[in-house]
Amino acid sequence: MKAKKILLLAGDFVEDYEIMVPFQALQAVGHTVHAVCPDKKAGDQIATAIHDFEGQQTYSEKRGHNFTLNATFDSVKVEDYDALVIPGGRAPEYLRMDDKVLAMVRHFAQADKPIAAICHGAQLLAGAKVLEGRLCSAYPACRAEVELAGGRYADIAIDGAVTDRNLVTAPAWPAHPAWISQFLAVLGTRIE
Repeated sequence: MKAKKILLLAGDFVEDYEIMVPFQALQAVGHTVHAVCPDKKAGDQIATAIHDFEGQQTYSEKRGHNFTLNATFDSVKVEDYDALVIPGGRAPEYLRMDDKVLAMVRHFAQADKPIAAICHGAQLLAGAKVLEGRLCSAYPACRAEVELAGGRYADIAIDGAVTDRNLVTAPAWPAHPAWISQFLAVLGTRIE
């Protein structure tokens, strides 16, 4: 397997599991993952949020761990990366207003490079206007954004994932096994 160089876009109050698990899992199988955040450099930390499903009409939110970034946002050259990961949480709602972030997302979409987005990560895909005609899952509250961006919302189980060519999406962190497995397949990663 050829190891891939993967960019992970994050920001304060990214969902705790949705940044920690793919960051660690992708490295565990041999890929290089650079986690970046606008206006921050390698060694800086971002706050995470823990979202849980406790029986209310929507998820609950609690303060999570600090996550240490391992790359500097302003040093990123997207052409050097093979794939993109967009975790959910609160970060995508404001990252989608950052022109440089949107340009990064568009690069991966236009170059047909693998993209994995989970939960509210679809907000960033919608903001970058890369969902036209694409099948995309997301947290159910993001369905309107997927559809308003011209995407086809995949209404799947909370622990499911869907692949549309190079795009792998899922509704929330309970889907990690399916989401990461499908993303590894798109990356061409074989575990024997």
